[in-house]
Amino acid sequence: MTAGTVVLLRHARTAYNAGLRLQGQIDIPLDEVGRWQAEQGATALAASHKASLVVSSDLLRARDTAAAYARHVGVDVVTDAGLRERSFGVWEGFTDAEIAERWPEEHAIWRGGGEPSAAGVESKAAVARRMEEAVLRHADSLGAGETLVVVSHGSAITQAITRMLGLDAVAWRGLHGLHNVHWSHLRASGPEATPPWRLVAHNVGAGYPLDTWQAGPESRP
Repeated sequence: MTAGTVVLLRHARTAYNAGLRLQGQIDIPLDEVGRWQAEQGATALAASHKASLVVSSDLLRARDTAAAYARHVGVDVVTDAGLRERSFGVWEGFTDAEIAERWPEEHAIWRGGGEPSAAGVESKAAVARRMEEAVLRHADSLGAGETLVVVSHGSAITQAITRMLGLDAVAWRGLHGLHNVHWSHLRASGPEATPPWRLVAHNVGAGYPLDTWQAGPESRP
């Protein structure tokens, strides 16, 4: 038994997102635009997917995004630390330019798709394993006609989808990351199918132009 549909939703905007700072597992709240995004995204997602179970990373930005959606579908939010963002260790809180200045060689490896050795940076393989384990554990509690909505983080979701599609989460880089409060929709394949999940839709959102979405309601005409 497994959920027939899994939706992976990225959290709404934070001040670190707006300032282009690497968040990792720092527990940053949503900013004003993020709270608006969470409500708009929740309305749009609820119009297309009604979850039987909503599971969220235990970090505040994900929990608050999950709560906005859960209110629309009338369920509680379950939290799971296994759905946290990839840890970026000593890099967390810095901008890309600051990381490049302080750790130039490791930054170049990272931007080239490699695995940097900076202290505390979690490998993509480790993120993919823990994310898949958490997603599938919750999906296995549901039936084929039910939907699981998972609220997590950009890098973590990318690694999860890649692994669930049977691809190498370390070497394969063919999936664009999700924008804030955008989601991916996966559907369970047949019992013996390879891979066991199919990607139906990716980076779906509330339908706003991206510049308006990132700037918030004050930018609307």
